[in-house]
Amino acid sequence: MNASNNPQATGQSVIVVGGGIGGLAAALALTRQGVAVQLLEQAAHIGEIGAGIQLGPNAFAALDALGVGAAARGRAVFTDHIIMMDAVDAHEVVRIDTGEAFRERFGGPYAVIHRADIHLSILEAVQQNPLIRFRTSTQIAAMSQDGKGVEVTDTEGNRYRADALVGADGVKSVIREHMVGDPARVTGHVVYRAVVDRENMPEELRINAPVLWAGPHCHLVHYPLRGGLQYNLVVTFHSREQEQWGVREGSKEEVLSYFEGIHPRPRQMLDRPTSWKRWATADREPVERWGQGRATLLGDAAHPMTQYMAQGACMALEDAVTLGEAVRRCGHDLQAAFRLYESVRIPRSARVVWSTREMGRLYHARGVERTVRNMLWTGRSQSQFYDALQWLYGWKVENCLAGNTAQ
Repeated sequence: MNASNNPQATGQSVIVVGGGIGGLAAALALTRQGVAVQLLEQAAHIGEIGAGIQLGPNAFAALDALGVGAAARGRAVFTDHIIMMDAVDAHEVVRIDTGEAFRERFGGPYAVIHRADIHLSILEAVQQNPLIRFRTSTQIAAMSQDGKGVEVTDTEGNRYRADALVGADGVKSVIREHMVGDPARVTGHVVYRAVVDRENMPEELRINAPVLWAGPHCHLVHYPLRGGLQYNLVVTFHSREQEQWGVREGSKEEVLSYFEGIHPRPRQMLDRPTSWKRWATADREPVERWGQGRATLLGDAAHPMTQYMAQGACMALEDAVTLGEAVRRCGHDLQAAFRLYESVRIPRSARVVWSTREMGRLYHARGVERTVRNMLWTGRSQSQFYDALQWLYGWKVENCLAGNTAQ
C-alpha cells in the first residue's frame, strides 16, 4: 500500500462488524488510509476457531500490504508441493512444485498455518493501532443509514454510528441479511476437521505438503502445522442426511461409514483424531451488488465459499487490501470507494466460488468421471500448472483495482 504505517487521521470513521480474519484485515486496511475504525464482535473474546488453512501467494501479497506478512511467515509452514492422490488406488494424480520456481513466478510462497496463528498475526497489529477501537460481546441486530452516516443497533439496544459500515460478520451475516436478504445454498457436503500430534501421524504420511486424497463422493486432506509438531486433517463427504448449515461435534463412526471404499493408506488416518468438529457446508450464489450507499460486505459475508480451493481466507485478505486501495483511489469518498471495491471484487470472488464448486466435483468423481479426472493433468509441465494458476495466484496490490491478475 502507498499509505504509511502511521497515516494522518482523516476524521472519517467506519464500523466494521466482525472480528475474524476479514474484519481485522479490513480494520487495518482502512486505518492505513487514516480512517478510524470501531470493530464490533459478537464473541466475548476476539479469536478464531478451527484448525489449519492454506495460504497462497495472493494471501501473502495481501498480508505484506497490511504490514503483517513477516509475522504470518514466522508462524507458517512453507510447503514443497501441492499433491493430489487417488484415494481408491493410492496413485499420484498431480504434484505441483511450490519451491523456488513457484515463488519466482507468483512473487510469494505457498504455506499452511493454524487458523489461530494467522488471526493472531493480524490481531497483534490491530491491537497496536490507535485508530481501532474494540467492542466484544456485541451482537448486531439492525442497521440503518441516511445521507450522513450509518447506524447499527445491538441486541441490548446500544447504538453505534459512523460515516460508513463494513459487514465482515461471516457466513451467517446479519448485515448481508439486511442489505441482500438472499438464502444460503446448503451443499449437502459435510466437513470434519481435526488436529493430530506428529507422533500420532503415520510416518509415511508426514509430508511437507497439503496432500489431497480424492475419492468417490469424499476426500481427505492433511498437512503439517506449527513446524510439523501437528498435522491438520480434513475429511469431506456427501451426507446421506438433510443437512443444515452449522457446526457441531462429530463422531468417528460417522466418518468411517463414508470411507469404506478407499485405500488403507489414507484410511488409516481416520482412526487418529481423538475429537472431531463437524461442519455442514454452504455457500451463496454470487450477486451483482453487495452493498448500498455507505455500507458494503467483505469476506465470508460477501462471498461464502466451500473449501475445495482453499481460498476463503485468501479472498477475505484480498478484499481488505482492495477496500483500502479503493478508499485511497477515490480520495476518501467512501461511497465511491465501496462501489469501486465491489466492481472488482464481485466478479473475481464469483469466479472463485464457481471454480471451487467445480473443483469439488472433480475431487469427488467416481466411475468414468474419476478416470477422466485422473487424465486431465497427465503430461503437464510445472510451467503449465503455473499458467493455469496465474489468474488466482497472480493477484497483486498493484493490479487489485483493475481486476486484472494476469500480469
